[in-house]
Amino acid sequence: MERLNLVKRNIASSIETKQALLANDIVIKNIVNTAELCLEAYNKGNKVILAGNGGSAADAQHIAAEFVSRFEFDRAGLPALALTTDTSILTAIGNDYGFEKLFARQIQANGQSGDVFIGISTSGNSANILAGFEAAKEKGITTIGLAGAGGKIQDACDICISVPSMHTPRIQECHILIGHIICGYVEEKYFRGE
Repeated sequence: MERLNLVKRNIASSIETKQALLANDIVIKNIVNTAELCLEAYNKGNKVILAGNGGSAADAQHIAAEFVSRFEFDRAGLPALALTTDTSILTAIGNDYGFEKLFARQIQANGQSGDVFIGISTSGNSANILAGFEAAKEKGITTIGLAGAGGKIQDACDICISVPSMHTPRIQECHILIGHIICGYVEEKYFRGE
């Protein structure tokens, strides 16, 4: 019975965090504003760039794949780039410039004014994400943070979507939900004009 309760407690905790997300009008507004900024970038021929560390790297790749491949229906691909996928680039920058410059260097090389950079950090203090925001701002790239309730990220980007939690697994679960919402919103508006 204890094993079943452990599972139920985790599910209940996830639901509680999502209910807090749903009740937070600032977060909802920031999700809509982010989706609109991504849509605007696509309408102007720009792209969405994403990055994160660990599980957040996987989330960056997952969200980029939804844009490039498909989400709810078949359509043309939308340009999105996860900065966490090229091992040669990652190891070269890490070796030559340090881990903190991992995303900033790639944004300098591949970003352009009008793009959107989504940096994902559950702690809100990932040095390479914060440096990525600085590099993006220098290039006229809109910066979006996906975070939990704390960290330097709150003031480091144009919009911060802050999950109302300090518990990493719950934050990550909400991040992928938010990513899916943004992808679905952009897909509908861009291809169906709805």
